[in-house]
Amino acid sequence: MVKGELKKLSREDWLQCGFKVLIKKGVEGIKIVLLADQLGVTSGSFYWHFKNRKELCESLLDYWEQEMTDAAIEKAKQFAGPPKERIWNLMEQVMTSGLASYDLAIWHWAQSDPMAHKVFQRAVDKRFSFATWMFTEAGFSKSQAEARGRMMVVYMMGESTLITDTPTKRKAILKLKYNILINP
Repeated sequence: MVKGELKKLSREDWLQCGFKVLIKKGVEGIKIVLLADQLGVTSGSFYWHFKNRKELCESLLDYWEQEMTDAAIEKAKQFAGPPKERIWNLMEQVMTSGLASYDLAIWHWAQSDPMAHKVFQRAVDKRFSFATWMFTEAGFSKSQAEARGRMMVVYMMGESTLITDTPTKRKAILKLKYNILINP
């Protein structure tokens, strides 16, 4: 794009760029001018979508919680198959679609920001609660369901951001871990 040409960006474009910066530089790296440069627009374009940097950061947290937690839970609730297949379906969805790819960056942010901490904890609590419910539905006792659910959530959050396996290897490991989690 030649400088001076108009480029129409959506709010989502700004959020996705914000997430990329968050992963690489942390929340401190999220600067309006930096994002605008990466998107190839002037910083004035930012203000069509956000009042200020604070609103962008709040929107990043809201988007992360709603799209990476609430929407995934709702989709898993809609799954019509047997309970153990629902668990596999959710694990495969999270691990192949990148739903947990921002979790580590949000966790780091939550270590120094009370607002981010509150959102992170609320989202993780939702994940733990839903995972516990899924394992209870699959026939495990309450304590077993809670332990297995927590292991599943923590595994997916960590594996998505810390391990860079090939998709084939990742799927094989995912299937193995799923089998460990669902077998008594």
